[in-house]
Amino acid sequence: MSTKITVIGAGSVGSAITNDIMVQGIASEVVLIDINKQKAMGEALDIYQGAPFCSPAIIRPGDYEDAAGSQIVIITSGVPRKPGQTRLELAQTNVNILKDIAPKIVKYAPDAIYVLVSNPVDILTYVFTKISGIPENRILGSGTVLDTSRLQSELAKRFHISPKNVHAHVYGEHGDSAFVPWSLATIANNKIDDYKNNVCISDRIRWNAEDHQAVEDFVKQSGAKVIQSKGATFYAVAISVCHICKCILNGSGTALTVSTVMHGEYGVEDVALSTLALVGNNGVHTKIISPLTAEETEKMRASAKKLREIIDSLEI
Repeated sequence: MSTKITVIGAGSVGSAITNDIMVQGIASEVVLIDINKQKAMGEALDIYQGAPFCSPAIIRPGDYEDAAGSQIVIITSGVPRKPGQTRLELAQTNVNILKDIAPKIVKYAPDAIYVLVSNPVDILTYVFTKISGIPENRILGSGTVLDTSRLQSELAKRFHISPKNVHAHVYGEHGDSAFVPWSLATIANNKIDDYKNNVCISDRIRWNAEDHQAVEDFVKQSGAKVIQSKGATFYAVAISVCHICKCILNGSGTALTVSTVMHGEYGVEDVALSTLALVGNNGVHTKIISPLTAEETEKMRASAKKLREIIDSLEI
């Protein structure tokens, strides 16, 4: 069956996502839409000219009507974060851009699953849910999927083990109030703080219980560090978004820390943030309610409160 994905925004992130979709053979057709039509045309042409080395795919620029029939629409449009700027400081500018885009794309792709990537992703996921008319299960933000990847890759290095054996996730805002529920974290089916005592290669492991905060800080500061060093982040986010698309399309149900609107889970209401959810061919099948500690639940609520304050300050 042919798969069509529309990517809105031909900047660094949107173009990297489009390229990775082709390289990974995720879709047979990708439509790249941008207000700067010449930029979209150039990016699409550049990417498509590598098609002979990949799975057959059509990569083309287009307008909103060309999104008709898309199974997935990925929204990356917006002003990128500048060095020293927080994701939340972008809020009103990118909300205004989303308010302009939403009715145009929904008109032609009413049955698609929408993946929000632009920052602040939790705010934009919430706004799109409120203004688009698309059912909530078919709207998700990339959330802390990338943060979780950063966490798992860092822990894999410290534990000298494959990232596939690391089960630890980042919850809450994709930003400064994110947190790691360490009570749920495991390495090869061992509680993270117990693993070192249960293997004979403990001398190779760089981990102590007091390292929790250092790793959490590393994860939360990674995006800003990349932006400070090279001006933008796009490679890792593109790979993480492509992973979300694959999980949607394969339909088997995959647990991902995507951003969705909360309805009382963990005592959180009417904000979008990241918790584990089961993602498949209908979008978000269900949230997975994890047994957080009282301290972790409070961190979740504090993250939600921060996001709610931003939402209340916006013109939606």
